[in-house]
Amino acid sequence: MHAFKRVVVSCLVAGLTLSGLPMTVQAGIVSTDQVLATSDATLERERVTTFLARDDVRQALQAQGVSADAAVERVRAMTDAEVAQLAARVDQAPAGGDIIGVLFTVFIILLVTDILGLTKVFPFTRSMR
Repeated sequence: MHAFKRVVVSCLVAGLTLSGLPMTVQAGIVSTDQVLATSDATLERERVTTFLARDDVRQALQAQGVSADAAVERVRAMTDAEVAQLAARVDQAPAGGDIIGVLFTVFIILLVTDILGLTKVFPFTRSMR
């Protein structure tokens, strides 16, 4: 029992001694541009995800052999720059019509990521890894 008390007291002394050490914290000013860039990236990601959730887009993806859920997961894994490019393509597409260009872009992105070994959407691709 005496040894147990000795270990507990030693731990408490060490803990209290270390708690008195100064802790460093780094804070910086966040510019409005940085906040807006993060906000824009989130909005673009949501816009692309909403586009992929449309019934006509899901059917077109299924016709190309791509699961719409896999496409949405891939959009979540994309960098902000890739999402910005895809969102620009979505914005350029006519409201009710030609979505083939956007679907082709999604198909190419998924194909390239399959070849690079980042995803496994298509069974006919071989990974470089």
